[in-house]
Amino acid sequence: MSTAVPGRAAGASGDEAEAVRWGRSPVLPRGTGSAVTRIGALTVCQAAVMVGFGLLITGPARSIWPLTVEDHVDEGFERIRTGTLTTLSFIGSEAGNTLTVIAITLVSCVALVLVPRLPMWRQAVFLAVAVSLQALVFLTVTLSVDRTRPHVHRLDASPPTSSYTSGHTGAATALYAGLAVLVLSRVRRPWRWPLAGLLFLVPLVVGVSRLYRGMHHPTDVIGGLANGALSLLIVGRTLLTDASVAAVPAQRTGSAEEPAPGSTVVILNPVSTDAGEREKLRRILEQHGHRAPEFIETTADDPGTGQASGAVRDGAELVVVCGGDGTVRAVADALAGTGVPLVVVPCGTGNLLARNLGLPLTPTTALTAALSGTPHRIDLGRIEGDDLGPTHFAAMSGAGLDAAMLEHTDDRAKSAVGWLAYVLATVGTLRTPRMRLTVQLDEAPALHRTARMVLLANVGTVQGGLTLLPAARPDDGLLDLLILDPRGPGGWMRALGVLMRGRGRSPRTANVGTLHPEGAGTKGVPVEFFTFRRAELTFAVPQSRELDGDPVSHGRRLTAEVSAGALTVLLPTREK
Repeated sequence: MSTAVPGRAAGASGDEAEAVRWGRSPVLPRGTGSAVTRIGALTVCQAAVMVGFGLLITGPARSIWPLTVEDHVDEGFERIRTGTLTTLSFIGSEAGNTLTVIAITLVSCVALVLVPRLPMWRQAVFLAVAVSLQALVFLTVTLSVDRTRPHVHRLDASPPTSSYTSGHTGAATALYAGLAVLVLSRVRRPWRWPLAGLLFLVPLVVGVSRLYRGMHHPTDVIGGLANGALSLLIVGRTLLTDASVAAVPAQRTGSAEEPAPGSTVVILNPVSTDAGEREKLRRILEQHGHRAPEFIETTADDPGTGQASGAVRDGAELVVVCGGDGTVRAVADALAGTGVPLVVVPCGTGNLLARNLGLPLTPTTALTAALSGTPHRIDLGRIEGDDLGPTHFAAMSGAGLDAAMLEHTDDRAKSAVGWLAYVLATVGTLRTPRMRLTVQLDEAPALHRTARMVLLANVGTVQGGLTLLPAARPDDGLLDLLILDPRGPGGWMRALGVLMRGRGRSPRTANVGTLHPEGAGTKGVPVEFFTFRRAELTFAVPQSRELDGDPVSHGRRLTAEVSAGALTVLLPTREK
């Protein structure tokens, strides 16, 4: 059953009132106690593992390869020393120096709180706690494991701690890899990938520099990398992934606009939207004049369609959807043709529709931008098939490789690493058998094809900024079809090259009037693009199928047609 939580226009929030009523401090976010307990327990386990590994390599395993050749590695670095390399190693080592790490951590945390429009408290705490915990574990390990420094000339003064683990490397891992995680999760610009790559590289540079300078054995550096990585995993899992601590409520500034007539309904996926995020969204809605918004949760049995239909029946004049592409699709299906405007707040893993509509991918920023924008009508794809009743998709639907990949994507992996879980699942589905299909586009002759994957799309760009269908536009009154059929490693390389050049392709790369009905002239072509208003796909055998990232039942038929201008969405006003 869906649940509604009425909005509050003034006074203390429900969480704050409950805190006062039961004698708890309203300053500390909900869930702080359980999060501290969880992090503390896991940190104890981390320290135990690190100490156990240290006792192993200094005790029973010290005479076993590769520990027996560690001295040769240190001696090898000593033999290749030059003035230039020594200077570079000094710079690399200083990147993990205690004072450097403290200074960069402090500046980064202050920037996360003060620079964004809405303070990133959770991200700042994540970075500070991760760096602090690795230092705590490091001190525990050095007190428990006594290991001498390598027997080579050391270029730095030896600190009074054990050689195991490398404190510089551990601190650098927690700091720079932590910054890389924040860059990948919060920044949506193309340069985030090279920047994150450089940040991930810094701990390795620090580790090699410490080996070059004769300060550690190789296993000390490996231990430092593991210590920093485990701290990031423990804190990130608690604060960023599971969101067990509610965000600190943002303080409302300024006066709200005059209330808008009619009701506002927020349909949210409770898995991807925590209580802290809801309170932020509520405050933003009220600041834009949407008083007492009604929050309704989706359920496993009804992912949003029933809730949205009920909102329309009850006279809602604005619907806000918070969730991933599956939740957005379910709500859009109910709103199709009603004229009730929709605000898309991306809270999922892929967020394909939000990406292609140019919305910010931070929920609060997306809501603010949309409420300050104007209504636009976009297309939907109406689709049905055997064992698949008529419905709509907003972004993409397909069969074959991508559908099999979605079937094999673990929800726990999605929670842990986001959309990278799709990449991991793809590796295991690359050997999905080639399928045979017949394609009927509008009034053109039928096409007979083999394929690894087919995509029916209303938009063209997927995660990572990769444009799969360069001609696809959500408001052009057309849908697009991609047929992917690479053969062998060379075919996959050619297909990848075509897709990577997608941004530069001229629109409408294929025309149904010039296609070869029997596939003549298509042999060896790894990628084909088509546009259509109606398409019928018939497969020789049942195939995996998906709608907007959600697997559906296997089947042999898909029929799709465009519903032009069926959905009204609020989008940010673009500067001309």
